[in-house]
Amino acid sequence: MVRIALPHDDVSPGTGCLPPRAWYATSDARALCLNGNWRFRLSPTADAEDDAFAADGYDADTDGRGAWGEIAVPGHWVLQGHGTPHYTNQLYPFPVDPPRVPTDNPTGDHLRVFDLPGDWPAAGTTVLRFDGVESCARVWLNGTGLGDFKGSRLPHEFDVGPLLRPGRNVLAVRVHQWSAGSYLEDQDQWWLPGVFRDVTLLHRPEGSAGDHFVHAAYDHRAGTGTLRVDADVRGRVTVPELGVDMATGESATVPVEPWTAETPRLYDGVLATAGERVPLRIGFRTVAVEDGLIKVNGRPLLFRGVNRHEFHPETGRALDADTMRADVLLMKRHNINAVRTSHYPPHPAFLDLCDELGLWVVDECDLETHGFQAVGRRGNPVDDDRWTPALLDRAARMVERDKNHPSVVVWSLGNECGTGRGLTAMAEWIRARDDSRLLHYEGDRSCADTDLYSRMYADHAEVELIGRGEDEGPEARRRLPFVLCEYAHAMGNGPGGLTEYQRLFESYERLQGGFVWEWIDHGIAHPAYEYAYGGDFGEEPHDGNFVCDGLVLPDRTPSPGLLEYKKVIEPVRIDGDGHAGVVRITNLHDFATLGHLSFTWSYEADGVRVADGPLAVPALGPGEHAEAQLPPAPPHAPEAETGWT
Repeated sequence: MVRIALPHDDVSPGTGCLPPRAWYATSDARALCLNGNWRFRLSPTADAEDDAFAADGYDADTDGRGAWGEIAVPGHWVLQGHGTPHYTNQLYPFPVDPPRVPTDNPTGDHLRVFDLPGDWPAAGTTVLRFDGVESCARVWLNGTGLGDFKGSRLPHEFDVGPLLRPGRNVLAVRVHQWSAGSYLEDQDQWWLPGVFRDVTLLHRPEGSAGDHFVHAAYDHRAGTGTLRVDADVRGRVTVPELGVDMATGESATVPVEPWTAETPRLYDGVLATAGERVPLRIGFRTVAVEDGLIKVNGRPLLFRGVNRHEFHPETGRALDADTMRADVLLMKRHNINAVRTSHYPPHPAFLDLCDELGLWVVDECDLETHGFQAVGRRGNPVDDDRWTPALLDRAARMVERDKNHPSVVVWSLGNECGTGRGLTAMAEWIRARDDSRLLHYEGDRSCADTDLYSRMYADHAEVELIGRGEDEGPEARRRLPFVLCEYAHAMGNGPGGLTEYQRLFESYERLQGGFVWEWIDHGIAHPAYEYAYGGDFGEEPHDGNFVCDGLVLPDRTPSPGLLEYKKVIEPVRIDGDGHAGVVRITNLHDFATLGHLSFTWSYEADGVRVADGPLAVPALGPGEHAEAQLPPAPPHAPEAETGWT
């Protein structure tokens, strides 16, 4: 492949973007959704077209140099008839020559014509927000360049107030499939270019909150929560249910019910500034490592987790709200209590659902350089100071966007990047910005930049040694809690060994659970196959069906592996076959009592239920157990095969 220097070869995170800030779904400020059908054309190379399409007054219908069609945004062009997807697990799909990428670089030009409502406020300014674009975008509005950005699964905003016009406006976006940013995004997944998350115009009234940070700690000894909301403008914070009415920057300590993944208690509040009212959903909880254990609200927790990629068989990583909610509900129904967002921050609406319905979240940065392993880590960006600004930008965009979610209890620096100075810089920045959560990174066995010891696929024998504190390694590491960030690979007939792992987790308090790899098969809908995987689109190199390794099928049908996992991790255990007249009930929840459950018994003879009734079980607290008395066995034929259920 011929290579030349192009703007997207730059290792910087981009130009022209506003500083990152907290995401929230709604406020009383005006917003205009720009999702929908956009004009689109695809070029085979990054330099095949000039930027005339972005000029003011350009008419796509009269340009004879390239046929313009339409494409749905959010969406990936390779799933809408333009080019093809490409799957790799570890290797980059182009030669490793950082920061350069091939000139054979599919480039999609996007045009969106929109009318600004006549009553759009003149005061204040307006921000143009992109929630996700893979992998590099350059943006123009009404012929004026706004800038460019990388960081596919992260938000980027531009100040466009002075450029907006009454009536007709034209937004032009050029997206390159490959960029220097691609070297930081070598995750085990399909490469799917495009504008795949929402595009929105947000009015920012004078006196609106540019950013805010909700600090909501819980004191489990006193049963109180302490709330402080910092904002970059003055305002007031009200939480009517708690009787809170205070200025931003002030603190209030009041009796509260804490937030946990088992009891996801949220309080509705409002941040009111001179220009805007922002709704708050506040969960009080405190995360810390104490006595060598991860504790929330003073109690150790056990992750019964999964690694989750965002995926839909027809739309790729462009997920709608119903699909995200379906994921969370399906997890909850199968006793899953935690998600690692492998290996990038998810759509922020997914974290809203985790807050509401209750999941512990390890929020992972959009960073993986796995393919450098094939060249001996030579040129690895995480150990090259030229790339550190891009790494810090990705860390900041994750933390600032997601910092107000109580479900996020751990920040993860990324995945399978080896080690390097850039990772240390990220860890130092995150700790300085937010010391209320823990830090995770699996790739550094020294654990110098982390608060927990994390491994992938350690076998049962090694996990038991770690549980006993008899593993080799630095003494400081042996004092850290241990988590399997990936284990029990769910491909084919997997996952296996689940019962043995769970027995170890429950036997050694240092072992605080893990995250099964992974949640969903990434099979793409295809006219010739039920689902396509690597190589089915003629791409080279590829990693075949290794992308189909989930607990649910692409259409989210549970696999037998998910049903097995559900049984192994169930938080209520019933022991005994009833022949002694009693059964033992154990509450394996970390926080919840059994007061929300009802228990029944039934008696069967030759597979037919002959009697049933309620079973008296106390509202056991977490970790408690009790024996429940069964009634006398009802009459049945002497030769019948009988049993209690």
